[in-house]
Amino acid sequence: MRSRIEAALHVLRIATTYSRIRPAITTKKASPYWLLYEDVKMLSQIQRFGGAMFTPVLLFPFAGIVVGIAIMLRNPLFVGEALTDPNSLFAQIVHIIEEGGWTVFRNMPLIFAVGLPIGLAKQAQGRACLAVLVSFLTWNYFINAMGMTWGHFFGVDFSVDPTAGSGLTMMAGIKTLDTSIIGAIMISGIVTALHNRYFDKPLPVFLGIFQGTSFVVIIAFLVMIPCAWLTLLGWPKVQMGIESLQAFLRSAGALGVWVYTFLERILIPTGLHHFVYGPFIFGPAAVEGGIQVYWAQHMQAFSQSTESLKTLFPEGGFALHGNSKIFGSVGIALALYYTASPENRVKVAGLLIPATLTAVLVGITEPLEFTFLFISPLLFAVHAVLAASMATVMYICGVVGNMGGGLLDQFLPQNWIPMFHNHAGMMFTQIGIGLAFTALYFVVFRTLILRFNLKTPGREESEIRLYSKADYKAARGQTTAPAPDAKLGQAAGFLQALGGAGNIESINNCATRLRIALHDMAQTQSDDVFKALGAHGVVRRGNGIQVIVGLHVPQVRDQLETLMKSPLSTEQIPMTEAVS
Repeated sequence: MRSRIEAALHVLRIATTYSRIRPAITTKKASPYWLLYEDVKMLSQIQRFGGAMFTPVLLFPFAGIVVGIAIMLRNPLFVGEALTDPNSLFAQIVHIIEEGGWTVFRNMPLIFAVGLPIGLAKQAQGRACLAVLVSFLTWNYFINAMGMTWGHFFGVDFSVDPTAGSGLTMMAGIKTLDTSIIGAIMISGIVTALHNRYFDKPLPVFLGIFQGTSFVVIIAFLVMIPCAWLTLLGWPKVQMGIESLQAFLRSAGALGVWVYTFLERILIPTGLHHFVYGPFIFGPAAVEGGIQVYWAQHMQAFSQSTESLKTLFPEGGFALHGNSKIFGSVGIALALYYTASPENRVKVAGLLIPATLTAVLVGITEPLEFTFLFISPLLFAVHAVLAASMATVMYICGVVGNMGGGLLDQFLPQNWIPMFHNHAGMMFTQIGIGLAFTALYFVVFRTLILRFNLKTPGREESEIRLYSKADYKAARGQTTAPAPDAKLGQAAGFLQALGGAGNIESINNCATRLRIALHDMAQTQSDDVFKALGAHGVVRRGNGIQVIVGLHVPQVRDQLETLMKSPLSTEQIPMTEAVS
């Protein structure tokens, strides 16, 4: 009897102890694994936000080409005095075309505001863009009205003209605070969050007319009032901080250029590099209006001046990161090619040539960088160091400009061609340094690959298998159901490899990657399956996955979303043997 009582007391003590520690076990916030999950989820959201910012960025290359060519054709050093006479038909036509090219530059905050929901809205992206447009304009009207009425309280003089340095600007005909793309992104994010929460909220029948987008706009209307008040209260102080940051960066010189360029490269695998270059190129971190707009506005004056560009525009050192895309990419590709086994070099060339051309011509480096990133992160870290060092050496030698892209979109139309007459010496210096770093890239990468026997493409059969169209069709042929449409083949394969539509929580994209939040990572197929379907690489973190697709990623995302709405998308189609 005594032993039974002792046993019962022992069980009771265990139960009591369990009841005390149970909250720590069952409460997610007390679990380190839950904290890790929260960190991963937060990082995924930040990456999603950064990727969404790239949608409007893609509009700038063509606009830059148009403006660059137009300014060149207005330069008498290129076409002569007669054609640049304002009364000539040629000059008038060039002026008209140039004005069209300025569209995205002069309305940059508005374009960022409207473009962000394309990547952030979980449904009805078009309607989300409409809600953001109306709400963004409402916010600016509120700022204008409050500033005109209570400007003395906020310390803002709305009676002055919205010129450079006034802190004011004109936005769609509204005199408002110059919040640049920062205000646009902030308001767009708030309204898109309201859209995601309230767009499909059912209302009583008698209020049905206000359901959907109208309901989102109504809520946003009320939210914009305190947002406008807080903006007027806080933004003037932010502007003073930005001015201090600009002064610091100008004084930082070469060190600032190195740190900026290094971070812009090294953060590419995480997707956080958008938050590094964005404030400099499109925001006011280095110069008012952003380097992209400032350079375009002063391109003609710079091209006709005989003073050094570094003296005219020292902030241009923060837009030299494109040099690694042109000169560094060639050195990397040559190293990968010459370290491959001789029998595999033809296949490796088939992989490297299009990836290198993409990097050099349009400045998209991910297809090339992801061929070695997963095999050896060390190589990518060395790449970031070399890229930063190249930009710094160029800056020390007097090279500046707007050179964050590739040959076709920035180097030729916005820098080399218009600046050639008066700044040819700087260009030859840049090319000389760039070619020297191409050789340095080749030597360093080749040495590291051979020294550490890195299994880069072409050095190990299982790693260098370059999947052809026949491989892709063979992989698709082993599925139990055909794709609904031949054009949707790759998207259908990705959908199956991701575990089906039911396993996808949200989907987004940036320039070359699909960014997908999953319910269960275990339901996805191996990286080889994705590569067999044409992916350049896969990044996994928690329940988030990034599939590096290439420049056609917006079309793949649209096709994925179309397939997810199809009744067949819920079927799990096995693909485990796609790349056996």
